Amino acid sequence: MTEAANGQAEAPADGPSPVNADRRAEQAADAFTRHFGYAPEGVWAAPGRINLIGEHTDYSDGFVLPFALPHTLHAAAAARADGRVRLRSLQAPEGIEFDVTEPAPGTVEGWAAYPAGALWVLRQEGYRVDGLDLLVDSTIPSGAGLSSSAALSCAAVMAGAALHGAEPSASQVIRMARRVENDFVGMPCGVLDQSASMLSAQGHALFMDTRTMETEQVPFAPDRQGMTVLVVDTRAPHRLVEGHYADRHRACQEAAKALGVAALRDVTDLEAALAALASPELRRRVRHVVTENARVLDTVDHLRAGRLREVGPLLTASHMSLRDDYEVTVPEVDTAVRALLAAGALGARITGGGFGGCVIALVEREQVEECGWAVEEAYREEGFTAPSLFEATPSAGARRMW
Repeated sequence: MTEAANGQAEAPADGPSPVNADRRAEQAADAFTRHFGYAPEGVWAAPGRINLIGEHTDYSDGFVLPFALPHTLHAAAAARADGRVRLRSLQAPEGIEFDVTEPAPGTVEGWAAYPAGALWVLRQEGYRVDGLDLLVDSTIPSGAGLSSSAALSCAAVMAGAALHGAEPSASQVIRMARRVENDFVGMPCGVLDQSASMLSAQGHALFMDTRTMETEQVPFAPDRQGMTVLVVDTRAPHRLVEGHYADRHRACQEAAKALGVAALRDVTDLEAALAALASPELRRRVRHVVTENARVLDTVDHLRAGRLREVGPLLTASHMSLRDDYEVTVPEVDTAVRALLAAGALGARITGGGFGGCVIALVEREQVEECGWAVEEAYREEGFTAPSLFEATPSAGARRMW
């Protein structure tokens, strides 16, 4: 759930229409030609994601319910035969060049670590990857908890493999993109972000069992019921590699071991589990994971039955759990949630790994303006940097554009 450091603080929504998607692919291809002096061999697109509910459950074999954003990263690329790799981003001032055999975990920093890591993973897994020229153009806000890093990892894995004659399956791309973050960047994330980027479908949320990797496309089109998902980019920096995320991951592993289960997903009697743990901290972490899994299942039931309004209270309960039991919120986030609920949002919560990033709210269409104004006013009163707000439309997953 980390973010690629592409230097982009805010971007407009890259709408889901095929026409707009084609236009952005052409823009990436044109930029590649300007930077490298020749046309790319292909353009790959991978979206950011919002996690509707199911936070910090994926690394405990739990349930998640993300959907892809229209905000998308495009990667234009071409193969080289000389072993050189040249990486450029329209959202970063400088590129990077290296020999394809040089990168090792921890040797590349910033946004370039993700495509460098993708090539490293591909080679580690036996793909015959040589040199590469790659240019990135992204409308995914960086540092907002919207998985720009997962999108970049997925796009780079797809491009690197395809340009050297391989077409890995979506599940293989997900696994390798996760390795980019786990093994190369050093971020112990689960599979939520990569799966959302690769597997999402327009007008649906992706219900996934992260143990079995079974998925279901659950209809999710709030606009058809007079509602929307309003996203507040709190502008509170979203940094997870610094250790907070890893601390939560280790706590879940420690608790599972103490309870004698493979993962916290296997806890069936919450009260008995809490009584068996001596550490108050571990009790809080376990309570969040177990109750969050239950909230995901309840949300899916409501969506299947068309009861979208009933999802609102579950979002708010998820936020309270993430605030009190998992302790991953910050003042900007909590202020946004309070303001949204006071202005009439049906439910609101932090989304993503936490410690900054975005808040989402399920909002009636006629309440959108009032909710946005309430957040902006609350931020002015607290002296916070002004937030950015946009509406999230469930969109298509990653694909090769041409």
